[in-house]
Amino acid sequence: MRMQFWKSAVEDIYRDDPPAQPVSAELWRAVRKHTLTRRWMLRIVSEREKDMEDRAYRNLQDLEAYGENTQSSLLYLLLETLGVKNVHADHAASHIGKAQGILTCLRATPFNSSRRKVYLPMDICMLHGASQEDFIRGSRDQNIRDVVYDIASQAHVHLQHARSFAESVPHSAMPAFLQTVVLEDYLQRVRKVDFDVFHPSLQKRNPTLPLQLYLRSWRKIY
Repeated sequence: MRMQFWKSAVEDIYRDDPPAQPVSAELWRAVRKHTLTRRWMLRIVSEREKDMEDRAYRNLQDLEAYGENTQSSLLYLLLETLGVKNVHADHAASHIGKAQGILTCLRATPFNSSRRKVYLPMDICMLHGASQEDFIRGSRDQNIRDVVYDIASQAHVHLQHARSFAESVPHSAMPAFLQTVVLEDYLQRVRKVDFDVFHPSLQKRNPTLPLQLYLRSWRKIY
């Protein structure tokens, strides 16, 4: 019902008849002010609807597609609000969104496992002989670390691809891409614990993140 509400709400917003609901009203104002693309909004809702299936991703490509359709779509909307129309920025947003989708799934593994849920790509788990039960019991064996390494490595590749466009991306796009600081921070920390996704240190916040965000913003790099 929630998903159907938002599908209908988006359609109504673009008919200039938003529902009498605070978030819908603000979205309508944003759409009118920045001429936001309806397709990105609908794609987010449609992809989130798949969450209701409550099952693991079949492969890494499925997880990447989820990141593209949710996180990247949101970044495209942010670029539109910033007035950025640049193909290089769009390419960077695509890769950053995929990296964020992958790492969000990875970071949530301890929480999901505690609820007896595992969403990590099945093909990577099968490759290393890791079962869902291994994650549910919080195994820290080498094959579990190998799964985490493969998934984290793909996120790292997407970050590197995104940064390969940095010289061609206008500075006005930088506010939309600052989450790369958080993504890079998690990659560095999981690397330090030898890809033990259940290591307690990964559940703690990094107190230096605000400073890192400020410096990146000041230097206009992502």
